Amino acid sequence: MRLCPQPWPMPELPEVEAWVRELDPLVSEHPIERAGPAHVATLKTIDPPLSALEGERLAGAERRAKNLVFPTEDGELVLRVHLMSAGRIRYLKPGAKGPKRPMFRLRFSDGSELILTEGGKKKRAGVWLTTTGQLEADLAHLGPDALEVDATELTEILGRERRQLHPLLRDQRTIAGIGRAHANEILLRARLSPFKASTELDSEETERLASVIHEDLERALELRLRGKGDRDVYLVHNRLGEPCPQCGNPIARVDFEEHTIYYCPHCQTGGRILKDRRLSRLLK
Repeated sequence: MRLCPQPWPMPELPEVEAWVRELDPLVSEHPIERAGPAHVATLKTIDPPLSALEGERLAGAERRAKNLVFPTEDGELVLRVHLMSAGRIRYLKPGAKGPKRPMFRLRFSDGSELILTEGGKKKRAGVWLTTTGQLEADLAHLGPDALEVDATELTEILGRERRQLHPLLRDQRTIAGIGRAHANEILLRARLSPFKASTELDSEETERLASVIHEDLERALELRLRGKGDRDVYLVHNRLGEPCPQCGNPIARVDFEEHTIYYCPHCQTGGRILKDRRLSRLLK
């Protein structure tokens, strides 16, 4: 058992689902002895207080989009964790050595712990303690889960408004669970430009995109469950200059201020090299 030590970057649906499946049987074994402390930047709620979890037993672990959700056994409270880009969650066996000051900690009665750490200076990961009803309200903005979207639903989503495919796939209000890395992977496999307008896809392209979304995420989940790292999971993401797995031509990228799109010019843009988005206007 790995106990969730993987240093996966930018946790998306496959990574969060893998963590949930591993944590589900572990966090329900023993009651919570102590909840907290939590970093002031990490804890997003104050009522109910974290102390309300003490003495309670968790029912297990669930996933809602890219959120990890831990309901209490009595159904009264829910602990929600969002890792953002740099958060990591780990389960420590009794006596196992962990960081002295994690961003958040749950200690169980047998001495085991669930801890949240976060790298970098920007502390964006979040922990919420709320009720089941409030959880539904807080997550009501989420679109359908990416693993549940079929071609019919995707057709309706793509036709709502004219949007470029890469930001559309990353929009959690539109389709929940996909981030920057898997948007790159999905569009490569679907042979679609990241800047192609959603309203311009024909029925064959839409069906191919729907199929690829499932194929890519399920493949990544299976690899993460086996403990595989990014070099096995990602075929285009972070592979600038390497051969495209579909055609052998070099992978290219488009840089934005806060993220990068990786793509294959031969497979996705008809050989056209897309310009750096930090300095030039978006290409259509």
